[in-house]
Amino acid sequence: MIKQVIPALLVLLTACHPGKRAAAQPASPIAASDTALFRLVQQQTFQYFWDGAEPVSGLARERFHADNDYPQNDQSVVTSGGAGFGVMAILVGIERGFVTREEGRKHLEKIVHFLETADRFHGAWPHWWYGETGKVKPFSKKDNGGDLVETSFMIQGLLCVRQYFQNGNSEEKALAARADKLWKEVEFDWYRNGKNVLYWHWSPTYDWQMNFPVRGYNECLIMYVLAASSPTHGVPAEVYHEGWAGNGKINEVNKPDGIAAGFPYKLQLKHQGDAWNGGPLFWAHYSYLGLDPRGLKDKYADYWKENVNQSLINYQWCVDNPKKFKGYGPDNWGLTSSYSVKFYSGHAPTMQRDLGVISPTAALSSFPYTPRQSMAAMKHWYTGMKDKIWGPYGFYDAFSEQYNWYKPHYLAIDQGPIVVMMENYRSGLLWKLFMSCPEIQNGLRKLGFESPYLK
Repeated sequence: MIKQVIPALLVLLTACHPGKRAAAQPASPIAASDTALFRLVQQQTFQYFWDGAEPVSGLARERFHADNDYPQNDQSVVTSGGAGFGVMAILVGIERGFVTREEGRKHLEKIVHFLETADRFHGAWPHWWYGETGKVKPFSKKDNGGDLVETSFMIQGLLCVRQYFQNGNSEEKALAARADKLWKEVEFDWYRNGKNVLYWHWSPTYDWQMNFPVRGYNECLIMYVLAASSPTHGVPAEVYHEGWAGNGKINEVNKPDGIAAGFPYKLQLKHQGDAWNGGPLFWAHYSYLGLDPRGLKDKYADYWKENVNQSLINYQWCVDNPKKFKGYGPDNWGLTSSYSVKFYSGHAPTMQRDLGVISPTAALSSFPYTPRQSMAAMKHWYTGMKDKIWGPYGFYDAFSEQYNWYKPHYLAIDQGPIVVMMENYRSGLLWKLFMSCPEIQNGLRKLGFESPYLK
């Protein structure tokens, strides 16, 4: 057990006023009281993947409703992507002393056993399983097989587990070897469907009928990096350049929407859909829980700059608040996919997709990019709104002051990035682990990336 925590690198809270343009700020030490709050939020959120884990599989439940208001009676449904984030969160828990190293290892052994025995499809796991049995729960009618994107989120976590334990005692080395085997069994090449692109889904009963070739830019960069890096089922660089990047179409940047046209923060990549000012903010998080964006560049983008600017656009949209929603401001911001007043929505900074709903994961998971703005939001939510939006696993998934809507609901896919990205901001733990993988370094070189880790 690590008994001492690494001192948090946080920021002095400086007021940001509506109408002023935000700037990315470097981290700097803060008062002990703020460090304590940072740790509290991280630890409380971590408990989603610990106390809140489904007991048989050890994996994160897809969702938790403190009011027991579940759709589809799915209290036991577990998720591959959100649980992959949870695997990384457990490593954070060990490092921070939330659990002991042995406790963390044993929990991860339970998870790995489930992953070894649960339904898989050409090495890829489904989006959902039933936690007690490991049998697939269809995400939709034809989505009852492999989900390569969610699988990639899990593999990102398992590679961090491998790196974390590979030089440990005999039990730890055995766990690392099992994680390595699962990584090498994912058939990324199968999911090409014979083309120079990766497909999101394959079903044993519906084959390729979902017909979802994955093209950028969105949250799926990590899938292409892993596919290029796989030592057993790798894909050539053409799959990335022709499929993901569309032979350069990824740089056909969206035309900014309304107020954002005057923003000083520019995007380099075309965010898919109607994401004129950047997609839901999780696009700056999911692929970068392990993939370190600092100094990460290829011929299409500087990924640190892209993520910082997407975060600042999201923040500034909420400060300027063109739709005049109640509560929006410099200490209450963050638009991403989450629960919404009408179940679930992909909130983003456009007139069409801003629905008056703030998702705490958006700002908290952006700590590496917007430390001052994220700290301001965290302090406001805890000190000013705790009675409305704080529960057993930290801040609720989403809320709306505009509609007086505060549901005690949580989603794994939103909880995990909070723990992981806050830790990456503090210590770079998961970035260092993932980027230390020799296969990942080789894959990045194959795709033409630059990174400080490749020097």
